[in-house]
Amino acid sequence: MTTGTHDNSLVSLPDAKESKLALASKAVDQERQPLDARFWLVFLGIGIATMITALELSAVSVALPTITQDLHGSSFIWVGSAYTLAGTAFIPLSGGLSQIFGRRIVILSSLAIMALGSALCGSAKNMTHMIAGRTVQGLGGGGISATTAIIISDLVPLSERGIYNGLIGIAWAMASGIGPIVGGALAQKGQWRWLFYLNIPICGVAGAIMILFLRVRAPPGTLKEKVRRIDWLGTFLVIAATTACVIGLTWSGVQYSWSSAPVLAPLIIGLVGMVVFIMYECIFPEHPLVPSALLSTITGISGYMQTFLMPVVMIGVIYYIPVYLQACKGASAIGSGVDALSFSLVIAPIGLLGGAFVNRTGGYRVPLWTAWIILMVGTGLLITLDADTPLGHTIGFLVPCALGCGLLAFSTYFPVLAPLHVSQNGLAIAFFMFLRNFAMVWGVTIGGTVLQNELQRHLPPTFIAQFPEGTVVAYATIPAIASLPEPLRTEVREAFAASLKVVWEVLLAVGGLGFVSSLFMKAVPLHTAVDDQWGLQQQPESDNSISTTTTAV
Repeated sequence: MTTGTHDNSLVSLPDAKESKLALASKAVDQERQPLDARFWLVFLGIGIATMITALELSAVSVALPTITQDLHGSSFIWVGSAYTLAGTAFIPLSGGLSQIFGRRIVILSSLAIMALGSALCGSAKNMTHMIAGRTVQGLGGGGISATTAIIISDLVPLSERGIYNGLIGIAWAMASGIGPIVGGALAQKGQWRWLFYLNIPICGVAGAIMILFLRVRAPPGTLKEKVRRIDWLGTFLVIAATTACVIGLTWSGVQYSWSSAPVLAPLIIGLVGMVVFIMYECIFPEHPLVPSALLSTITGISGYMQTFLMPVVMIGVIYYIPVYLQACKGASAIGSGVDALSFSLVIAPIGLLGGAFVNRTGGYRVPLWTAWIILMVGTGLLITLDADTPLGHTIGFLVPCALGCGLLAFSTYFPVLAPLHVSQNGLAIAFFMFLRNFAMVWGVTIGGTVLQNELQRHLPPTFIAQFPEGTVVAYATIPAIASLPEPLRTEVREAFAASLKVVWEVLLAVGGLGFVSSLFMKAVPLHTAVDDQWGLQQQPESDNSISTTTTAV
């Protein structure tokens, strides 16, 4: 046991000592907290909160064409990008705040912000109002994603976490499976606003559970002292860099060409800003959002790279398979949700099985290597889709995509956390979630940009001429494709299929890069203990002092 301040020297070890640190953790004889009713109720609250973020990811993508049409807007990409941008920018700060103020206040605040954003989206009168609401939702969603993952790491050791993350994955998959159906049904009936209003009571239930049962120690110190510990400059740098990247990606190929200054300038500024942010975090702050220890091992770097690359592929499939089904196969909004259900139904069980395998064997490399190969096979099969491909083939091709994404979604944190001291769990997971959400921004915007650029090339000139504002408006015409006269209808269907083929090719290339990055990770033993300063309180709530003992792992 160590007392007082955490010994960060344990975390800043060179790569050659990864295994020694992890093996040392196995010698620790820690008194484990019982998995009592309170633990499972907190776990239930985490599952409910997770369902909210999954609903936002899956349901909105299906209803987006209808929302865009009803609000007479053209900036459909920003409806997705605003959510992921705000969530991504807030995640590092939410990790820091959870270290400074405690987990409880951050998760409750995040749920409240999500409810507020949902109310704003549900009452939207135009696309500007909708995008503003999605931004507020994103702030809440980012805080929920990061803080729930941190709470799980506080309560469950890494060697057992695969099963528990798999259980959370079932909640995520249930919401992801229900989301497209609910979103499609509400959109089809002109009631898409309830897609957002339904989040409000769900947030209330999750918040009530956290208030009643998530009784964890709050770090000591006055409000003034805690505010001083916030890394304000680092927060500003990551928000500015993230925003610049997303603006460049969103404008590229739509408002401006890739080679234009309005695209290149924010992209370059954003990418340079990310580098500056990481360098600053590793050197200057007393309480950094991203300590240098997180990037001190080749295994950790490999894990973070895989964490970034997987969501690019996953979000591309989730967002643009409904576009294919609606534009090329004539599916309704709800029909495309049902047709794509195989993707969501496979992810959770395979994630749970993958977690069980890691728990049983203690090894994570084989599942990750296998997952990347399967995902590449799935995206390769999507490339073969054309306008007349049988629907059964499309549904079947989604299965290997889901298998790969399921294994990766619940396993890439193993190489991230295994080389680190458990006292770094909170900040390591916050950076993990930051990269995952940032990747979703790239997945949505790159997929949308490729689609718009290719539509410009493939759509019939007579059809494009109807939209002087650009092919971005053509996205809103998807529900009306079935009513177009022949041969124009067939030409438009084929144009969408040919354009999406390039999207699938890009996703296959990203999957290949993910597989290559996975080859560099080492087999590091998994921790068998947790950081006991963040466990559920066993004493009365009035004692808010934080434990000064931490299990050395």
